[in-house]
Amino acid sequence: MEKVLGRKQSIRNEDWINAMQHIEDLVKKEELDVLVDQTVSEILEQTEGKKVAFAWSGGKDSLVLEKVCEMAGIHDCLMAVCDLEYPAFVEWVESHKPKKLETINTGQDMDWLLKHQNMLFPQKSNVASQWFHMVQHRGQERYYKAHDLDMLLLGRRRADGNYVGKGSNIYTDGKGVTRYSPLSDWSHEAILAFIHYHKVPVPPIYEWQNGYSCGTHPWPARQWTGSVENGWKEVFEIDSRIVIDAAKTIPSAREFLEKNGK
Repeated sequence: MEKVLGRKQSIRNEDWINAMQHIEDLVKKEELDVLVDQTVSEILEQTEGKKVAFAWSGGKDSLVLEKVCEMAGIHDCLMAVCDLEYPAFVEWVESHKPKKLETINTGQDMDWLLKHQNMLFPQKSNVASQWFHMVQHRGQERYYKAHDLDMLLLGRRRADGNYVGKGSNIYTDGKGVTRYSPLSDWSHEAILAFIHYHKVPVPPIYEWQNGYSCGTHPWPARQWTGSVENGWKEVFEIDSRIVIDAAKTIPSAREFLEKNGK
């Protein structure tokens, strides 16, 4: 299994696309099958006798997690969202979501964004991580407690720079939520290979500018834009309706439209 992609934060979007186009040269189906079998076996061992579910976001890692969890007999899952999602992504989710998915809306909307404009198109990683904690973590905590779970499976990986636990891929946070990341040691290439060989449908976000770099996210959480103005430009190119609607509430959206004669 050949690795050509490094840490997610340093990979150009075109590198992701190139790797996917040549994935059969990088990862053989037989190599992937061994990894999948090992991962499913580990999941069965770690979850035996426990009440578990997995977190699903519609992103590439969670799509792979969904399939390996199903192979291990785990079907219950959740998705945390807010009221600031891309309409095209929401439409895709409705057509491709797991059968037993429960969606939890954490409630951030345009009025909330008006009061928290520092959260718009975050240019620093610590601000971007706040989105994750506000939406994903909060939704996961609600689901975990409502269903009295023993463990929640995530698609987090070390190659993305994600925290998966110290010395293992299982940890329990201060709120008593135990998270297990069975894909923690999977490479980027392995994820892409699984999607390719198993013909897994992916959301339209990966066809958008910097799709692999940004991943799934509420539209105001879009990273790597360089500025708020450029953030509006990128979102406008994806779906102009979002910016036109936001301009009714958010001054910088209105300024972008006026400046560019939209």
